[in-house]
Amino acid sequence: MNVFITGASSGLGEALAHQYAKAGATLGLFARRRDRLLTLRETLTTAFPSPVHLYEGDVTDAQALQRAAQDFLAQAGVPDIVIANAGVSHGTITGGEGDADLPVFREVFDTNVMGIVNTFHPFIDAMREARQGTLVGVASVAGFRGLPGSSAYSASKAAAISYLESLRVELRGSGVAVVTLCPGFIATPMTANNPYPMPFLISATEAADLMVRAIARKKRRYVFPWPMMLASKLLRVLPDAVYDALFAHAPHKPRK
Repeated sequence: MNVFITGASSGLGEALAHQYAKAGATLGLFARRRDRLLTLRETLTTAFPSPVHLYEGDVTDAQALQRAAQDFLAQAGVPDIVIANAGVSHGTITGGEGDADLPVFREVFDTNVMGIVNTFHPFIDAMREARQGTLVGVASVAGFRGLPGSSAYSASKAAAISYLESLRVELRGSGVAVVTLCPGFIATPMTANNPYPMPFLISATEAADLMVRAIARKKRRYVFPWPMMLASKLLRVLPDAVYDALFAHAPHKPRK
């Protein structure tokens, strides 16, 4: 099994790398921090015999992903699973002192939306030709409703969910599956500084285990953990006026 993962140097990406290495997969790990990638490869290859290919780069750089994909295809072959996991989250506001947040909006959208497109694009032709494989995009329950103070993050994850749905339908009948993962709160560096309660928080290891199972079943959309799935369904059906009143004074994520 060949698995390519972005955002692999920490958090969910690192936990997923451990899960698939344990299963004997050949890994392609893409992330910005080469030192973390080198440490991760040493850890994985010490514990498991799986080959690990490292690629340093940013998912906003389409050419970097193109080069990584070409090398992975040459070294390992067509991937069975490509996981677009890299993401960023920053508190943002629009207008006033939020003028400084305009570059942050762009960073969040470029990473969380275009990062998925850039990850999938160089692999799709080979996967379609092989008529096999699964493209996995990591979105979020934050994409179901707009959260105050997290407008860039919520909007980017909503866009990711819609993009992945469009792609899934486009690829219907091609042999290539598309899986949309919508986690709730996961204990990772991204959530470490959140100044508010995080209900149903689970560890990255727990999350990765659930994700691997959903990917194996080729679930079209998977919201987890299950209490967050129920909560997200409730939030989606709340009338706008009720939602506005409930969340008007919710604490905001710190700005960058």
